[in-house]
Amino acid sequence: MVALETPICDFGWKAPEFNLIGVDGKYYTFNDVRGSNGTLIMFICNHCPYVKSVIHRIVEDVTVLKDKGIGIAAVMSNDVNDPKYGAEDSFDNMKLFSDIHNFVFPYIYDESQIVGRNYNAVCTPDFFGFNNKDELQYRGRLEESKMEIIPGARKELLEAMVQVSETGEGPKSQIPSIGCSIKWKE
Repeated sequence: MVALETPICDFGWKAPEFNLIGVDGKYYTFNDVRGSNGTLIMFICNHCPYVKSVIHRIVEDVTVLKDKGIGIAAVMSNDVNDPKYGAEDSFDNMKLFSDIHNFVFPYIYDESQIVGRNYNAVCTPDFFGFNNKDELQYRGRLEESKMEIIPGARKELLEAMVQVSETGEGPKSQIPSIGCSIKWKE
């Protein structure tokens, strides 16, 4: 496991389209998950200790965001043939992970990894928050707690996406997300 940081937000960068299968057997495009006030695309996986430590907080926060008109999807781009982590990130285990954690959003599989590459995803979790014009406004972390909960920690993703839903613009100051590297195919 290598901890990587995401790049800073490239404000205004347009969301790439995709068409990927979800754990529910349906195919999803960006347009399908787009919200009236913005869209959040999250790159996560099943094995990452960073994701595991915050997944319940992610589900809590995105439940609030859905009520604010934010559309949400989680994408799993890891190579499922990776000798160390691939089995845990398999499609069947994606289904199980989403069920265990009561996902309220599509969990979709990027088998070809083209979506992860088109988004320039770096790690899990990696958050891409777009306004209602599909312009990137947030590329930061979930919150300052990281893997351990810090009492009273700011919920940076939640706050940023509420701001995007209300104003169309994200905060100018953002702290990059940190997590496990995406396991790319060779």
